[in-house]
Amino acid sequence: MAISLGYVFRETRGNLRWNVTLFAATIVAVWVSLTLFGSSLLIREGVEQATGRWQGGIEFIVFMNADASEAQHAAIRGALDENPEIDGYDYVDQQGAFNEFITEFADRPELIENVTPEILPPSYRVKPSVGDADVIEALAAQFDARPGVRQVTLPVEVIRTLQQNSQKVSVFVLIIAIVVLLAALMLIANTIRTAIFARRQDIEVMKLVGASNWYVRLPFMVEGTIQGLIGGALAIPMLFLMNNLMAGFVQDDYLELLRSLVVDSAVVWNTSLLVTGIGAAVGVVGSLFAVGRFLDV
Repeated sequence: MAISLGYVFRETRGNLRWNVTLFAATIVAVWVSLTLFGSSLLIREGVEQATGRWQGGIEFIVFMNADASEAQHAAIRGALDENPEIDGYDYVDQQGAFNEFITEFADRPELIENVTPEILPPSYRVKPSVGDADVIEALAAQFDARPGVRQVTLPVEVIRTLQQNSQKVSVFVLIIAIVVLLAALMLIANTIRTAIFARRQDIEVMKLVGASNWYVRLPFMVEGTIQGLIGGALAIPMLFLMNNLMAGFVQDDYLELLRSLVVDSAVVWNTSLLVTGIGAAVGVVGSLFAVGRFLDV
């Protein structure tokens, strides 16, 4: 028998009417699972993006004593220039440090009144050429005990903790997403099985008059695909919402390192298209799994 679009549309619509509640429950399961799955992808992308930015722009700061001699400064500059693991550095003199202090504590005039450029330490903002936390920590330690150096500060522990925790969260969310996605697949298969069982006599008649397996199978495949696509489409605004909430959360100055975890809209769109495609694929697989048991293939 030839398959027409009108036949597919009528049969699919009829199948959906059999189990409205189960159809809606399946869509919710697909929606939740794809939202979790997409979130895990965005977390992974954010971590990779942040790591890439840190590799090219992370700074550790070598604070000099306010009374450090020119010879001590020259020794530090020489060591920075000669080190192949250092991509570059910026020198901030005492006046520059004072300007930053004024900007940082603009809402605390009582602090500014008691500070002068002469008491603030000059510093070197160093940009390593590597992004590994252990390497950066060892690199910074080379300058900590040099003459004229007051202190070396670096956000390595923050970075290391952030990388580890982000990976753990990503894996945890991904595992949950896979479990829920498998549950959604089984719900899709169960929804279609129920529709097939309710119309088993019609299917037997179609088989007796020569209908091919694909003639019987296609409307149910379309039903599963619709469930997956709707669930994927519902996940899209959730992914944008979560990314926007993250962007708003990291606006505070003390969370500056976390800003690199926020991905741009293009990445969210690409992830959304991927999860929608996965939703459609889950629908097709679920329907094939359900229909195959009722057909002599």
